[in-house]
Amino acid sequence: MSDEPTDLEIDLASGIAAFEAKQFGRAIQLLSPLAEQGNVEAQYRMAIMAQNGLGMHPNPLLAYRYMKKAAESGLGLAQHGLAFMYMTGECVEQNPAKAVEWFKKAADQGLVGSLTTLAMMYEQGYGVAQDLEEAHRLYRLAGFHDR
Repeated sequence: MSDEPTDLEIDLASGIAAFEAKQFGRAIQLLSPLAEQGNVEAQYRMAIMAQNGLGMHPNPLLAYRYMKKAAESGLGLAQHGLAFMYMTGECVEQNPAKAVEWFKKAADQGLVGSLTTLAMMYEQGYGVAQDLEEAHRLYRLAGFHDR
């Protein structure tokens, strides 16, 4: 077994580097085939580019499809991204209850942004029954001790 990276690993690393360097056209060229093959890191980045019109015209359907696939595969950032889509109604019909469901999955992976947003949703009773005790518990988990 060789320690040499595979072509797929090289394309993924190059695609992520292009994405981070804001070379979105190159990122799409490298990541799109990988996303179609089911690579969650590629799917997440393709979703971001499609959602925000980076290197392509905004494509809400493509953004939602890739974000959902990556989220269902367990990628915490994608779970957060999908939850945000449901919360705001961006790329998909607004559904606060589904937002809560996906924020919980991301929060279970320790994403502070998801914990905080979930806490606010419990605090406001948005998408979930208002529960100030749960809101405070989530804020503490997120590192906010003065709430």
